[in-house]
Amino acid sequence: MDAFTLWIKDAVAHLGYTEIVFLMALESSLFPVPSELVMIPAGYRAAQGELNPFLAALAGGFGSLIGASANYALGKYVGKAFLLNYGKYFLISAKTYHDAERLFLRNANVATFVGRFIPGIRHLISIPPGMFGMSLAPFMLLTSLGATLWCGVLVALGYFFGQPVLAAVAEYTHEVGIGALVLLAIFVVWFILKHRGRGKAAQDLAP
Repeated sequence: MDAFTLWIKDAVAHLGYTEIVFLMALESSLFPVPSELVMIPAGYRAAQGELNPFLAALAGGFGSLIGASANYALGKYVGKAFLLNYGKYFLISAKTYHDAERLFLRNANVATFVGRFIPGIRHLISIPPGMFGMSLAPFMLLTSLGATLWCGVLVALGYFFGQPVLAAVAEYTHEVGIGALVLLAIFVVWFILKHRGRGKAAQDLAP
């Protein structure tokens, strides 16, 4: 984790549009790269005239879409088959899976958009759309909008509040990275327990 944190700091120290795209692609995949550690420094560099704030936000949104699309493909081509074949070992039956699928698809647009603003959840929110068969076009549109808006907010923080915010982010880089991993673990456990309970309740009600 320390080596990974040092690598992020080095990348941020030489932050340009390419680095923003790359780091935000990692942030939207399964790698614990908090977007705050990328986009707030980008906003600060924009305030120094080294980057254009609008292009920085767009680069962040584009990178997020790349990483999110990788997770979408992971859910579609790996996650669904894995859970249907091996979910029973995690107490997730085929019926529980299909119940979760129906529940997600009823709220797919809201979950995909709002999930882009929730720390920790951002790393995983693109897997269920692929796993449960959400159409690719609305997924990409909602992901792009949500991610670009979130990147714009962080760029604005760095741009208008500058060094104090940047110093706070740099001081707690290690803690933020660990926090992202913890949130990921909590989300996975919550998802399993919730749908395990839903499947058990359905079995209890069955004649």
